[in-house]
Amino acid sequence: MLWIVALTAAATASLLAAEYRDWRPGVWLSKPLASTGFVALALAAGALTRTGDSSYGLLVLLALVLSWLGDVLLIPRTAPSVFRAGILSFLLGHLAFAAAFASRGLDVTAAATAAAFIVIPAIFTLRWLRPHIPPDMALAVRAYVLVISSMVVCAAGTVALAGDPRILVGAVMFFVSDLAVARERFVAPSFSNQLWGLPLYYGGQLVLASTAGGVGG
Repeated sequence: MLWIVALTAAATASLLAAEYRDWRPGVWLSKPLASTGFVALALAAGALTRTGDSSYGLLVLLALVLSWLGDVLLIPRTAPSVFRAGILSFLLGHLAFAAAFASRGLDVTAAATAAAFIVIPAIFTLRWLRPHIPPDMALAVRAYVLVISSMVVCAAGTVALAGDPRILVGAVMFFVSDLAVARERFVAPSFSNQLWGLPLYYGGQLVLASTAGGVGG
């Protein structure tokens, strides 16, 4: 599976170079390839081949496929309807991740503690974005922040029960990388957003994909 990680890292580096040069054909080539990497890793990890309870692996794979679709839909810069479709795809992906984590069981105390901690960055994020969000997207952004926060809460709950820290690490990386997307689209477009956001995003997705064969697998 190391070759898949290496290929994804190389494609991510190529994507960063294309973004830096604002070379759109390069983005169209590199981004789907990098995203295919984390889907391939989930398959290699056993998302479709587990014996017994396979719901976790299948839900993780579904979440990653939805993320792949969201990545492609976010490539165009001048198509608001396509951008909204991409955001919807990511929202559904986060829900699928949350469902995957919940399918392994949740420690209620750990989940409640995580919820208490994440409510502060969630509120801060909404206040930070509020002046920059078009009115017709305000509700969607609030829903998105709620969903990604719930994903992290579910990750914390299942890690406390199942004992695989990769789930929480990947979920937090995914959460934080979304801030780079929000800053790029709504606040201050800059290559610096991709410079830290893309490696964090692809790293987080690879971490989550590596668990698709089962917690602790």
